[in-house]
Amino acid sequence: MKHVSLIQFLIEERRAGRVNAELSLLIEVVARACKRIAVATNKGAIGGVLGEAGTGNIQGEAQKKLDVISNEILLEANAWGGQLAACASEEMEDPQPIPDMYPKGHHLLLFDPLDGSSNIDVNISVGTIFSVLRCPDGVTEPTAEHFQQKGTTQLAAGYVVYGPATVLVLTFGHGTHEFTLDREVGSFILSRRDIRIPEETGEFAINMSNQRHWEAPMQRYIGELLAGLDGPRGRDFNMRWVASMVADVHRIITRGGVFFYPLDAKIRSKGGKLRLMYEANPMAFIIEQAGGAASTGRERILDLQPTGLHQRVPVFLGSKKEIDIVTHYHREADGAQG
Repeated sequence: MKHVSLIQFLIEERRAGRVNAELSLLIEVVARACKRIAVATNKGAIGGVLGEAGTGNIQGEAQKKLDVISNEILLEANAWGGQLAACASEEMEDPQPIPDMYPKGHHLLLFDPLDGSSNIDVNISVGTIFSVLRCPDGVTEPTAEHFQQKGTTQLAAGYVVYGPATVLVLTFGHGTHEFTLDREVGSFILSRRDIRIPEETGEFAINMSNQRHWEAPMQRYIGELLAGLDGPRGRDFNMRWVASMVADVHRIITRGGVFFYPLDAKIRSKGGKLRLMYEANPMAFIIEQAGGAASTGRERILDLQPTGLHQRVPVFLGSKKEIDIVTHYHREADGAQG
């Protein structure tokens, strides 16, 4: 079988009129940066990259050394290429402008440089998530408000999993595709084209330790899954939870399933746990393009109008039939309360 490299795939997409040259080059730059992050991650303890950085991010969370390293790698890689007007990171309060010494492009890049970094020290898969938007016409100095576009406007989204293999999953809105890093030649190679997530599943991912804090419709839904064969669903379900979103989502992309981070009493005041712009929107785009569904439990994630660069939302995504059921339960409960 003839291998198709990421660069070849991007050229094919350009010839088909699905991406322009600037966007294609931007994805190449991001992929190259992620290869550097993969090298740093793979060195583990002998690379001096494990443990706390002794700093906090804008979310008030303790940063790991690799959070800081990954953020710097992505910022440095994207500063000079000429494809970006600005970029924004989950680790920084404000967008990062492109230095005046470099040419500016027509795109905005958002990224979570190292998702699941709490798992770094125990050698569990972590990853990078990214989203690409168009910079509004006439804007030369983008601010936070210029990034606050609905998920439906994304030009591209992807994630990289740093695990036993380094895998890139990418969409431009024309299907979801997977590339695996061939370490011997240093290139991402197309390993699955037009991924489809099964509509039905018997596997769910959720942090069960928060169960006592969930809303009633979430309690109802998970209660039915746990009741198994003897419950109203009439079948047994398996639970998986890595606590690294990229790893949990990649399992769904690979074999189906659903992932939930619902609203609960502990995080209600924040609006949710996961960030709309850095995690929910790109993952929702990827999942939908693979035939799955993504919801807040009440509405489609990609239809949300962002109100802040670091806005948080509940996230329900994966196999369509299960997302439809749990979303119906939440809407039904809202109607009863109304």
